[in-house]
Amino acid sequence: MVNSGECKLSDDRPGLWQVIDVFVRYANFTLGGGSATVAVIHRELVERRKWLNQNDFTLCFALARLTPGTNLLAFCAGVGLLVRGLAGAVAALLASSVPCTIIVVAATALFSHWQHNPWAQAALHGAIAAAVGITVKTCWTIAHPHFKPHARVRVILIAAVAFVLHAIFSVPAIAVLLLACVVGVLLPSKQP
Repeated sequence: MVNSGECKLSDDRPGLWQVIDVFVRYANFTLGGGSATVAVIHRELVERRKWLNQNDFTLCFALARLTPGTNLLAFCAGVGLLVRGLAGAVAALLASSVPCTIIVVAATALFSHWQHNPWAQAALHGAIAAAVGITVKTCWTIAHPHFKPHARVRVILIAAVAFVLHAIFSVPAIAVLLLACVVGVLLPSKQP
């Protein structure tokens, strides 16, 4: 693996069982949706275990956002690929999808009993509010390394335009992301 970015990668790659263990635990049992999961995986793989550097993590995140379908699964497969090659991609994909699929099927079966329960409704409303907060934190986790003094205006401007295009003008997310890629190429940030 290429050592680039802000932190050095470990000399020895993690075993497949280690990859499976991380993705079973963090991709399936982190509440708050994909954004919360990405933030937890960032903390675990970049900051704690140092299996990836910040640049590789950001690359996986950005490429996963450009893929159709479930971005979190694409993200997990990309991270697995960088950490352990093709076997790591398959292991991360299965570890991050099979257990939560079983949980979702069970929760869906129980939903008919919960939908009229006022306690369950109150809990869901609280969870939704928390998910919004976690999503904002994840956005900051991903953007923070790029929020350098020489690039702040550029990052804020691209984020604001992307928000306006998607939220107000209903431009599809994929079109906004591709447009941001073009802007990034045409207006590269100036290095200090």
